[in-house]
Amino acid sequence: MEFTGKIIAVLPVKSGTSKTGNAWMVQEYVAESNEMYPKKMCFDIFGEDKIKQFDIKMGEELTISFDIDAREWQGRWFNSVRAWRVERVAASAPGEPLPPPAPTEMPDFLQGSDTDDLPF
Repeated sequence: MEFTGKIIAVLPVKSGTSKTGNAWMVQEYVAESNEMYPKKMCFDIFGEDKIKQFDIKMGEELTISFDIDAREWQGRWFNSVRAWRVERVAASAPGEPLPPPAPTEMPDFLQGSDTDDLPF
C-alpha cells in the first residue's frame, strides 16, 4: 500500500532490548495527505539502519510504501503501520503536465500588421 503526504510530526525514537538480548529501535512519524479533506497516517520505521537510511524530516513530501498488521496484547488488538520504502516527492508529480515555457519572441499576430482583414 502507498500513502503520499507531508510529514507533520516526527516522534521520539523508542529503543530497547529484546528477550534474546538484541537491541531494537523504532521511530514513528505522522503524514497528512494533500486532499480536499486531508487524511492523517501514523507510521513507524523499525531498525536503526532504516531510520538513518530514510532520514525523514519535518515538512517533507513523501510517498510511503507500508504494510499493515495487527497484534493482540492482554485481550486488546493494536494495528501497526510499518513503512518499508520512502520516496521523496518531486516538485511536479509524474503524469502531471508541466506548464508551457514562456514565449521567447512576440507572436506574429501581436506584431503590427498593415493588412487588417477583419470585416468590422
